[in-house]
Amino acid sequence: MPITQAHIHATLTAYLEAHPDEKPELAPVLDLLDTGADLTSRKEFRGHATAGAILTDNDGRILHIHHLALDKWLLPGGHLEPTDNTLLEAALRELTEETGIPSDDVKAASPHPVHIDVHPIPANDAKGEPDHQHIDFRYLFRTATDIGQLQTEEVTDAAWRDANSISHETLRRRIAQALR
Repeated sequence: MPITQAHIHATLTAYLEAHPDEKPELAPVLDLLDTGADLTSRKEFRGHATAGAILTDNDGRILHIHHLALDKWLLPGGHLEPTDNTLLEAALRELTEETGIPSDDVKAASPHPVHIDVHPIPANDAKGEPDHQHIDFRYLFRTATDIGQLQTEEVTDAAWRDANSISHETLRRRIAQALR
């Protein structure tokens, strides 16, 4: 069964119970859900859900990918698919697609997102997409496996980097806490 609005709402609500200090910045997401916006649809340009993966290796390094379209180093992740049953499952699917690391070699650190980030995405005229927002549900995973065959349609390179290379302070702190 595809990801439902109820699943997104429950995941967000549980996250905010664990991180009440983030309510002000995530209130617009709750407002979108309350208005009936379909956050699973890429056509919801006020904001739609995406699933991100933070993958750590045995040395505590974080896997980054070089995203072709955005020409930036990012964490793996992307849009939801109708075959995804949960946000966690979507994050794992994106991770394995982009990095070639088999899902059997990856373990979720928690069933809950380690971070939820709302960030702007620039317009993409080729896809007919205006500027919009991604609501990225980020999950922490661990592996002892190295990078596999990259998804060259979206990813040009991948590299393991020190956890201190994460620029978002809250995310960096949560990763450090989880790795202790």
